[in-house]
Amino acid sequence: MKKAIVYGASGLVGSYILESLLDNTNYEQVIIVVRKDLNVQHPKLKTIIGDFNSLPEVVKDIQTDEVFISLGTTKKKTPDEKLYYQIDHDYPILAAKLAKENGAKAVFLVSAIGANAKSSIFYTRTKGETEQDIINQNFDHTHIFRPSMILGDRKESRPLEKILIGIFKFINPLFIGGISKYKGIEARDIAKSMVNCSDKPSEKVKILHWEEMTKLLK
Repeated sequence: MKKAIVYGASGLVGSYILESLLDNTNYEQVIIVVRKDLNVQHPKLKTIIGDFNSLPEVVKDIQTDEVFISLGTTKKKTPDEKLYYQIDHDYPILAAKLAKENGAKAVFLVSAIGANAKSSIFYTRTKGETEQDIINQNFDHTHIFRPSMILGDRKESRPLEKILIGIFKFINPLFIGGISKYKGIEARDIAKSMVNCSDKPSEKVKILHWEEMTKLLK
């Protein structure tokens, strides 16, 4: 049986990753690193309170087999680009590095469609640099999930996003063939595909879009 560590468990996708891992009989322990207790109780769950600055100390000697990373912010929530980059890039890289040092063989990262380290757009460049630096950690297995619009109800209010989600649910059937990767996908399904993928990791490095993620749901 395996042990997994999860970063971003308080977020929309991360909360479903946690739920899926706790329900999966292949895992004997699930560890989450959060800034404040989520008040989730489960025999397999271990909660560690920490943040970017305290991370090296709080996860010291915490042995795991896999690391799931679903960290991120928004420009509205974090307008300062330096802090934004720390959350979207530096924190995931540090989390992956420490997990590998503690024995993790596989990493599962939530990224975004269009991620490109050479992009002139800050958001897509940040995602691309995060992907590349995760790959450079040289895990036995690196799986990067690139959703387009993430569907689901977030705790915080995002009026524009709710409008876009409504639009995506309407136009989703129009994305076929080579553009199917732009289809919106439920946060629950992203999480489920990640955990299902962990049951049978394949390539050294694998990038998954809508089609690859949905195949893992079957």
